[in-house]
Amino acid sequence: QVQLVESGGGSVQTGGSLRLSCAASGVTFTRFAMGWFRQSPGNEREFVAGIRLRSTNYADSVKGRFTISGDDTKNTVTLQMNSLKPEDTGVYYCAASSQWVVPTTPPQYTYWGQGTQVTVSS
Repeated sequence: QVQLVESGGGSVQTGGSLRLSCAASGVTFTRFAMGWFRQSPGNEREFVAGIRLRSTNYADSVKGRFTISGDDTKNTVTLQMNSLKPEDTGVYYCAASSQWVVPTTPPQYTYWGQGTQVTVSS
């Protein structure tokens, strides 16, 4: 049984940093791509960052500010978010996909966590 549990959300001011973690069970990082998505009220869920083995992919809006990394020994995926902006506010979800390359759309992911709230105030 696959389970993804996010943690690390919270409230920060513009320019601040947060570190999100996704603890995964039932998935093997060598066989799954892991992604982070976010969703704010009234908007569709959007891709933020993804990783498959050592290959990463980022949305243009977060390039240079966010870093995704994986720890195979702990089965944890981390999203380090720096220089946060109010438009980064939303519920952040961890997701797992069995596709070989890092997918960027929600339907390509099979497993999802419950989400963690990130709020950036100006």
